[in-house]
Amino acid sequence: MSLFVTKIGIDLGTKNSLVFVPKKGIVLREPSVVAVSLNENAILAVGEAAKEMTGRTPDSIRVYRPMRDGVIADFRVTLAMLRYFLKRVIPRYQFFKPEVLVAVPAGVSSTERRAVIEATVRAGAKAAYVAKEPILAAIGAGIPINSSSGHMIVDIGGGTTEAAVISLGGIVSCTSIRVAGDKMDQAISDFIKKKYNLAIGENTAEEIKIKIGSAIPAKQEESMEIRGRDLVLGLPKNMKISSNEVCQALGEALQEIIQIIKILLRDTPPELSADVMDKGMIISGGGSLLKNIDQLISQSTGVPCFVANDPLTCVARGTGVVLDNLEVYKRSILNKK
Repeated sequence: MSLFVTKIGIDLGTKNSLVFVPKKGIVLREPSVVAVSLNENAILAVGEAAKEMTGRTPDSIRVYRPMRDGVIADFRVTLAMLRYFLKRVIPRYQFFKPEVLVAVPAGVSSTERRAVIEATVRAGAKAAYVAKEPILAAIGAGIPINSSSGHMIVDIGGGTTEAAVISLGGIVSCTSIRVAGDKMDQAISDFIKKKYNLAIGENTAEEIKIKIGSAIPAKQEESMEIRGRDLVLGLPKNMKISSNEVCQALGEALQEIIQIIKILLRDTPPELSADVMDKGMIISGGGSLLKNIDQLISQSTGVPCFVANDPLTCVARGTGVVLDNLEVYKRSILNKK
């Protein structure tokens, strides 16, 4: 095993970023958040440390999430974040630069793709490649993408949900929508604001979704104590929220995700849709951890649905497989500037 890192895979997510190094596995998992000090125009913190500052900063500090809907929204801050990740992973005494593979949403434009490649090279890569998330998620989920039968993957991330039918190593048809984990969190905080006149923070909304969120109403309700600011009195207030209320809040966002899955199934060639009916679809990404989302999808589409193993790391593990066989994949699924 070499001491030097020669290849790195990065799943640059809207919500979380993961870094994969062949033979070592996932070496870094951090929120895609950067805190910037406005006075010195300097980066204060990246990742978990920056996320903890969300909603708690003085005027002189801003917390950015440089990725929006799976693409770079703020180039300079994304560049700083990539530099930080590479610095954390590459040993201090290493003098040659690694090849880096970055996962991008299937729906990105060529301009957005070039931005990712440029940021990665400027952050210290010898060469940068980009590959589409659904393919990487499928590889990471253990789907044999090169076989001639059709496989369907739905990757529900923080910023985007992408559904693709894959056969013979390529994407036959895919749809993508900018509705995913973030929109679910937003829906929860909007619901609470409307129903209870209570304002809650981003991190609280996410915590509610993770702890008691469900895609279908539960027979046994769970509840959770939350605190926020009463919008009428302007004072802090505690209250209880139930899992069925969260389910109601998430309804609309989930319907939009189901809609694109239906569109994809409709646009898939008949031979491949027979395969998909047969084997079912696989869901990956953080959004697939929402309780009962697989049941909701299979009830709504009539297609069996399974959550991938360790769905959060599918894309990152997929980059690892591609990096191990870089020469083979260079011809098929990679874009290089």
